[in-house]
Amino acid sequence: MPRLKQSEKDFQAAVVTFAKLCGWRVQHTRTVQIRPGVWATPVQGHAGFPDLVLAHPTRGVLFVELKTIGGRLSKDQKDWLIVLSESAAEVYVWYPSDWPQIEERLQREPKEATL
Repeated sequence: MPRLKQSEKDFQAAVVTFAKLCGWRVQHTRTVQIRPGVWATPVQGHAGFPDLVLAHPTRGVLFVELKTIGGRLSKDQKDWLIVLSESAAEVYVWYPSDWPQIEERLQREPKEATL
């Protein structure tokens, strides 16, 4: 379980590690150094895309924005999360304090189809 007070990088590493242990495929776009001391995330398209896309063959596809305690969504992040959720995607904003819910969601088996 991650600590409540930790960097977003450490929190993300914990989520990614646990997701992989549960069989999820993980996508995250890393920042790159474009010149000494200047880092950016190369983006073609709209800014604010969620931190992680998690895909599992039976548990679905998740779009996840990670925040530390006190972290806030930018307007661009909110816009992406709204569009994704309105298109029926499964969208989350997770904080370290959400760890029990994170574990539950990443381990959840799909519901059996009922006729």
